[in-house]
Amino acid sequence: MNVVLKKCNSIETGEINIADNSLNIKYGINGTGKSTISKAIEYYVIDKNNSSNELLKLKPFKYRDNPDENNPEVSGLDSINNVAIFNEDYINQYVFQPNEVLKNSFDILINDEAYQTGMLEINELIKDISKTFEDNQDIEIMLNDLNELLESFGKAKGLAKSSSFFKAVGKGNPVENIPNELTVYKDFIQHDSNTKWLKWQMTGKDYLNISDCCPYCTSSDIEEKKETIEAVATKYDSKLIEHLNKIITTISKLKEYFTVDTYDKIIEISKSVDGLQKEQEAFILEIREQINTLIDKLQNVKKLGFQSLKDFEKVDEIIKTFKIDLSYMAHLNTDVTKEKILKINNSLDEILEKSGQLQGKVNIQKRRVKETIEKHKEDINTFLKYAGYNYFIDIKEDANNSSYKMQLIHNDFVESDIDNAKNHLSFGEKNAFALILFMYEVLKNNSDLIILDDPISSFDKNKKFAIMEMLFRGEKSFRDKTILMLTHDFEPIVDIIFHHPDIFNAVNPSANYLENIEGILIEKLITKSDIRTFIDIAEENISNLSEQINKLIYLRRLYEITNNKGLGYQLLSNLFHKRETPIYKSSSDDRNMTEEEIEKATEEITAKIEEEFCYLSCFQNVNNNDEMKRVYNNSTNNYEKLQIYRILFNENNDNRVIRKFVNETFHIENDYIYQLNPFQYQTIPHYIIKECNIDIEQNS
Repeated sequence: MNVVLKKCNSIETGEINIADNSLNIKYGINGTGKSTISKAIEYYVIDKNNSSNELLKLKPFKYRDNPDENNPEVSGLDSINNVAIFNEDYINQYVFQPNEVLKNSFDILINDEAYQTGMLEINELIKDISKTFEDNQDIEIMLNDLNELLESFGKAKGLAKSSSFFKAVGKGNPVENIPNELTVYKDFIQHDSNTKWLKWQMTGKDYLNISDCCPYCTSSDIEEKKETIEAVATKYDSKLIEHLNKIITTISKLKEYFTVDTYDKIIEISKSVDGLQKEQEAFILEIREQINTLIDKLQNVKKLGFQSLKDFEKVDEIIKTFKIDLSYMAHLNTDVTKEKILKINNSLDEILEKSGQLQGKVNIQKRRVKETIEKHKEDINTFLKYAGYNYFIDIKEDANNSSYKMQLIHNDFVESDIDNAKNHLSFGEKNAFALILFMYEVLKNNSDLIILDDPISSFDKNKKFAIMEMLFRGEKSFRDKTILMLTHDFEPIVDIIFHHPDIFNAVNPSANYLENIEGILIEKLITKSDIRTFIDIAEENISNLSEQINKLIYLRRLYEITNNKGLGYQLLSNLFHKRETPIYKSSSDDRNMTEEEIEKATEEITAKIEEEFCYLSCFQNVNNNDEMKRVYNNSTNNYEKLQIYRILFNENNDNRVIRKFVNETFHIENDYIYQLNPFQYQTIPHYIIKECNIDIEQNS
């Protein structure tokens, strides 16, 4: 696909090609617009799917005064409906969660199509249970009501004084036992809406002292009623009454599930005016235990499936333990309860008839999960070891959620996993982990386009290669995927295109160099033959260039790189420092070069550049600003322009930005053993050359 971008940040217009089912590497210096390309594609797809306007975020500032014109445009992505992007946002949002390395690691690593098929096959064999619950909603209602009553008893060994039940009836039922001085309020206290009335009454008493009139009825005899009104707040707690009402309501809903005798006694206890007696508390605890047993049994039956069966050698034996025997739950042994439980037990019997098939499916799924986990662990841990990281991962079962989590463990402390990995990993380690985990997530989601936005530039060489191998080589890798890799790091291109095309040919790699000149983005193909050592590049340019001064620039760098500081280097160094009388620099002292040394150096340089060299003539040229400006303007690549600029200003110009860049920051020929020929690829940022151009014009 040919992707065209217009009016996106620093890109006025540009076009890049993305080959399907291939690794497309786009290499460019900082400021080219690589991240803009990534964001433009991302926003285009979001807008396409959601009818939004995210792409407008990339509108260049110079056009923002007019909302209707010069808006960003992206075209050529008609076949792309979803895109996965690896960048810093991905690391922050999805990786290194507090309790696991990767968010949703179960879904990404284990819950694949094969796993889901296995679960469907198991669930098909046990569907009688789920159907029983679906067809009998009253079982679910019973379970919820029993749970509500159980919670009111509290979780302490005995009946906790902090429990709702004890608070409501422990000291007697205040609704049934109304103090004599408050009998006037009996109808209100015993009404179904008593808690609302109590809240209203207690709020109103705060206004008793404002006036002689009653705040409730405005009668004038308020002083006679004050004591009675205030007594309500001392005798009654609206929250306690609310607990009591709720408990009695729940007990009433469960009436048919309790034996008559049990129900009557519970009601009697809940309405007792004398408070909870010891034998009554023992009775309540006995009921609580039986309710708890029934709830546990019902919940275990509801959860019947692979997770509850996988740890047992014989599934029929564990299923038998799920059956419910009400004869041991005397308080709940009613005809209605029996009817519900009989349906569940019958469903379990039907499943037991298929226990052989079920056993086979469970065993297959167990083996599948184990093999999947071991394969992922082996792949990831091999990478971590090979790349030199002192960690390994484990994939552990999360029993609370019937799932699995990936945990990070340090080799020096294998007894425990790392709770918050983000706090322990370096920037490079986080990036490496995140990139590998990103790969697994993308493979699961099967994205149409994968964008790697400067993914590995922060790693050292051995880690880069280990990551690239894992991303692009293995069975579980980005093979046969459409990948756009944006980078300012040349090493991946050297490894993938130059050194190891045989290793990476499975991803059909291609590389292009991105150039952005005044907002016009273009790309140039990089082939294996374009990747050269600087020695090869220098020798080729010395042979092919027409301007002698440019030949000499490359020759001097060739001398430096090969550590040849002999006579030829000494003479060229004098030339570029504009010394009329050449000097010979040594560790002990400096002296003028002899005529013989100058002659030998001249012969050497002449042989190297394959044309006549004369120091005096060249010295006059480098000191002739008009001549140097001519060479500068005629040079076709930024690298040579920069070197001519250095000669023109003898590295002493006032432009600190350029001086720092020229002298300290951007000696590109030292960056890599292999690189691109600066004569063919503009590897010097255009903004630096713009600054040079300004200086040249100002000094004309």
